[in-house]
Amino acid sequence: MMKSCFVLVLLYMQLNMLVLAKGVTTRTPSVNKPKPILPTILSPADYLSFTYYLNTCPDLEGIIQSKVQAWIKKDYTLAASIIRLHFHDCAVRGCDASILLNHTGSERTAEVSKTLRGFQVIDEIKAEVEKRCPKTVSCADILTAAARDATVIAGGPFWEVPFGRKDGRISISKEANIVPDGHENVTALIELFQSKGLNILDLVILSGSHTIGRCTCSSIQYRLNNFNGTGKADPSIDMKYLNLLKRNCRRELNYVNLDATTPRTFDSIYYTNLQKKMGLLSTDQLLYSDARTSPFVAALASQPSLFFNQFAASMVKLGNVQVLTGPKEGEIRQNCNFVNP
Repeated sequence: MMKSCFVLVLLYMQLNMLVLAKGVTTRTPSVNKPKPILPTILSPADYLSFTYYLNTCPDLEGIIQSKVQAWIKKDYTLAASIIRLHFHDCAVRGCDASILLNHTGSERTAEVSKTLRGFQVIDEIKAEVEKRCPKTVSCADILTAAARDATVIAGGPFWEVPFGRKDGRISISKEANIVPDGHENVTALIELFQSKGLNILDLVILSGSHTIGRCTCSSIQYRLNNFNGTGKADPSIDMKYLNLLKRNCRRELNYVNLDATTPRTFDSIYYTNLQKKMGLLSTDQLLYSDARTSPFVAALASQPSLFFNQFAASMVKLGNVQVLTGPKEGEIRQNCNFVNP
């Protein structure tokens, strides 16, 4: 069973590569008719580059890594918070640092953003970068690289981050309502990810970031006491795990770990927990019970290396969502909290 699931994942990845390939056709071309030369159409993400700041800010990645490491050393929970902040940014208007804008009615003021953390980390990095390379590096690039470094520091995989994003000038609170809050069904999650150019595999993989991090008890109370108005707990929760959650959540302001088994380690145990009915959020647990996502959960639970490799690939895809790279798109903010004067 596990072997078939693993094969399914590989086939799914190969299918994605086939769909993305340019000029794929099922018809046999005529040997006498020359193939038309079509112009290459580049996407905004094609303008990103691993060497974008090589000459203009060569110490950028070192600055980001050292700052992120220092903050996480003081508070290990910030690793998950920075990764989450990056996801919230890319989910709304793409990876343009719009989540960092701090004004009345911005995404940052939305209800779904109330528990976001890590803003101070990005502000400190930006201040240092402005000293070394003024008016050069975007907040969007800083946040994307910080999410990578937070993953590595937590024990996750490393990947090269392509740079060249610009910062958006628009941030609207109500637009942040599309970000999942743990109550959605799998169909809604799939549709959101597909709207961003991400597929079902990316959904399951990026959900695996819940291998670290915490959430407030208020976010899961409905699962513990009155699921769907039944007056009972969510039946998809393991009984021993349910009792643990009830003990830890006597106060709604308490925190509980997203991964009850290895909460401080970036690993694939998150998927094993789902098989044991120990997914904290309903959006986590549903990944195992839904036929569209459960084969991936099973494969990732049995193949830890597959999770690491694919997490890096899916994070690169996430960081490329709706990026601003054109000469008239966005700006390089001097302060991540505000658009330039």
